[in-house]
Amino acid sequence: MQGKFWKGRNFMELPAAFQRAMEALLGEEYPAYLASLEQPPRRGLRRNPLKCSQPQLEAALPFALEPTAFSPLSYAFAAREEGVGRLPAHHAGLFYVQEPSACSAVTVLDPQPGEKVLDLCAAPGGKSTQIAGLLAGEGLLWSNEIVKSRAQVLLSNVERLGVANAVVSSCHPQRLCESLQGFFDKVLVDAPCSGEGMFRRDPAAIAQWSPESPAACAQRQRAILDSAALAVREGGVLVYSTCTFSREENEDNVRWFLSAHPEFALLPIEAGFGRPGVGDLPVRRIYPMDGGEGHFMAKFQRVGKNGDKAGTFTAYLSRREEGEFQGLFEELFTCHWPGSAARFGDRVVLLPQGLPELSGLGVLRAGVELCHQKGKRWEPSHAVFQAARKEDCRQSLELPWDAPELLAFLRGEEIPCEGKGYTAVCAGGVPTGFGKASGGRLKNHYPKGLRNL
Repeated sequence: MQGKFWKGRNFMELPAAFQRAMEALLGEEYPAYLASLEQPPRRGLRRNPLKCSQPQLEAALPFALEPTAFSPLSYAFAAREEGVGRLPAHHAGLFYVQEPSACSAVTVLDPQPGEKVLDLCAAPGGKSTQIAGLLAGEGLLWSNEIVKSRAQVLLSNVERLGVANAVVSSCHPQRLCESLQGFFDKVLVDAPCSGEGMFRRDPAAIAQWSPESPAACAQRQRAILDSAALAVREGGVLVYSTCTFSREENEDNVRWFLSAHPEFALLPIEAGFGRPGVGDLPVRRIYPMDGGEGHFMAKFQRVGKNGDKAGTFTAYLSRREEGEFQGLFEELFTCHWPGSAARFGDRVVLLPQGLPELSGLGVLRAGVELCHQKGKRWEPSHAVFQAARKEDCRQSLELPWDAPELLAFLRGEEIPCEGKGYTAVCAGGVPTGFGKASGGRLKNHYPKGLRNL
């Protein structure tokens, strides 16, 4: 039984217990699975429809894209491409780097504009930002990550892609879902798992795996699913997904959930990707032989009652404060003041509509940060320009995607600019950040932690 393969320049060996489990799972297809590990994983990215159309994205990239079956927004590109995260189009939020089959769970969830959607295990943000793109600025996205450091990465990606109608939190799933019981139309649980589907992409996943991993992960996943069930309204949808192959974490957990939660029914998954699961459940699996990595999806609908117990957000700006910050907004933009904002310490945010009560839920950000306090004055924030359209910016500097000035701006340098005052720096008609123009120069306000060094 062979279980060795080359990963880059490294010789990798699969754990023997994993090999036995996969051979029992796949039977005649096991040799095809081993052969697939010899092939490089597909590199991919997902277009952000909040920022660009497909022609706009293609015009901003120095390489070709190939559509994939996992999402209309997902594309593969050549493995030889380097430095994708340093491209100006990446800084501008036109795309999110994401292995193509990782888009499949949100495709199954099928968010629609106007819905309230919870991504319960959301970091680093690939699935949350995919949901946001499908919501098209309407409705509410709540993205949660229990690990605070990972939640900060999640927030950074949500801001980079210009998502205006999201709440980002770092909260225990049980506490969050009890507080927001019955609030959401759709809930995604992309659960922490043993990571068997990532072996080809990430050798560290092999090193971290043990024969006990699937069972331990399955128990943790059940606790998360118990919590998630609370948050789904009557008639709402819950999608459970993993990036592993083990039955314990996949089909066995589906059967357990249906037994423990008779208020849910399993829905069939109609998809043009992957294959049926193990046994007679209408779930979906993806193997490397199917053109992706390793993924599993199950789709449930809540058929039992569940009252909405979420409170209503009330901590808005006073009339005096609103006048002050509306003035700053109108200094930056020509569009109408959104009319819904709040102050959290030294920061002011523009809020999405329909917010529930936020207190006690570890909220890092709700909506888009308009400005932050710097000494005795209020300064515009990078995030509000990331979420803006060029046509709404009162002043803008348009540059080609390959302009030396744009590359200098993304390094944090001053660049030539006529005019005076806060100015959006745009490429392809999309804001990438802002600065303050004076005397023929633009003082750079691109955040230091995001700059190309």
